[in-house]
Amino acid sequence: MIAFLSEDITFELKEKLKHKAWLKDAAKAEGFKIGELNYIFCSDAYLLDINQKYLGHDTLTDIVTFDNSEDPKMIEGDIFISIERVRENALKFDTAESELKRVMVHGLLHLAGYKDKDKAQKELMTIKENEHLKTY
Repeated sequence: MIAFLSEDITFELKEKLKHKAWLKDAAKAEGFKIGELNYIFCSDAYLLDINQKYLGHDTLTDIVTFDNSEDPKMIEGDIFISIERVRENALKFDTAESELKRVMVHGLLHLAGYKDKDKAQKELMTIKENEHLKTY
């Protein structure tokens, strides 16, 4: 089950069914099934608070992902996305059409075990994001 929720902002994801099918296909392509996956769209302030409380980071970010899975082949978790950050990054990188989808699949890839702490990991993550963006 994939749910799209919002906290402290008014945001409605368009084409929810298409997004759900796409995310399920992305998980399947990575060798996973989706259990309970929540996308929570929020403000910068809301996500900064989460980042500070739970991760000890005092920085703005576009996404924070919490893995709730117990089965190694199941993707389950909560993915918090700052719509403000996504919109700003879309302008900065000129990716208005794809930035939200990129961040959404980025969170899913984290739950599939991909990391982005060093250059090689970031490059692989970007390759994977691009692969999945092509299938939307």
